[in-house]
Amino acid sequence: MTDVDTSAPADVLMTIVAATRKSVESRRVRVPWGELEGRAIVQDPRGTAFEHALTRAGRFNVIAECKRRSPSKGVLRVAYDPVRIAQAYADAGAAAISVLTEPSFFDGALAHLTAVREAVTVPVLRKDFIVDEYQVLEARAAGADAILLIVAALESVRLRRLLRDAESLGLAALVEVHTMDELTIAVDAGARIVGVNSRSLRTLAVSLDTAFAMAQALPKTVIGVAESGIRTREDLERLRAAGYSAFLVGERLMTQDDPGVALRQLTDLVPEDGARA
Repeated sequence: MTDVDTSAPADVLMTIVAATRKSVESRRVRVPWGELEGRAIVQDPRGTAFEHALTRAGRFNVIAECKRRSPSKGVLRVAYDPVRIAQAYADAGAAAISVLTEPSFFDGALAHLTAVREAVTVPVLRKDFIVDEYQVLEARAAGADAILLIVAALESVRLRRLLRDAESLGLAALVEVHTMDELTIAVDAGARIVGVNSRSLRTLAVSLDTAFAMAQALPKTVIGVAESGIRTREDLERLRAAGYSAFLVGERLMTQDDPGVALRQLTDLVPEDGARA
C-alpha cells in the first residue's frame, strides 16, 4: 500500500475524504441501511460515559490510540494487534481508547473497533473521516461509544446533522478543529467535546503552539481535548494548565515496544525498567 503523496500537502485531507465517500457508497450497497439498523439497535453505546471519562479529576485523561499507519509517518507498527494494545492501554489507566477504522490511509477496519469493544470496558472512540450519517450508524453497530467529526472535512450544515445523529444514537462526538474559525463553527454547531489538533490535516505539520494558542478561546461549556504532538509528561502538564481536560495520544505510544508501559511512563513517571517510581 502506498502512502499519501505529501509533495501536495494541501490535498491530503480532501484526498482522504474523497476516498471515504467512495468507500461509504460501496458499503451502502453491501450492507443496506435497514440491515445496519438491525445491527445497531442491539448495541448500547455509552456516550455519556465517554464524556465523563474525559473530565476525571486528579489524573491525565488520555485517549490512547490504536493505529497501524499514519499518512505522515507511514507504518508505525508492523505487528499490529489492536486488541492486545487496547487491553494494555486499559490496564495502564487510559480514559478512553481511540481505534482507527479508516482502511486506505491508516490500515484500519471496523472489525478492529468491534474486537476492541469486546475486549475492554473503557469507552471506545471510532476515529475516522466521518462525512455521512451511514458512518454514524456504522459506528454504533460496531460498538463505538463516540465518533470523531472533523470540521475541516464538513460543511456547517452537515456537521450539525451528524452531531444530531450521534446524539440520537447515544454516541458522544469529539469535534476536531485546527483554527479559530473552525472552533467557532464547532461551538455554533453545538459541540460538547472539542479537540484541538496540533497537526494540520492539510500540511501534516505538527506544533503544540496551535493547542496553546487556542486554549483560551475554548468556552467553559465544552470539554477541551488536546490532540497530536504530545511527547512528554511536561507536555501533558502544560496543556492541562492551559485548560485542556483530556489528551489524545497516538504515535508517541504506537512506536514504543510496549504501548501500555509507554502510557504509564507518560502519565505516571514510570522508570524505563517498568517499575513504578
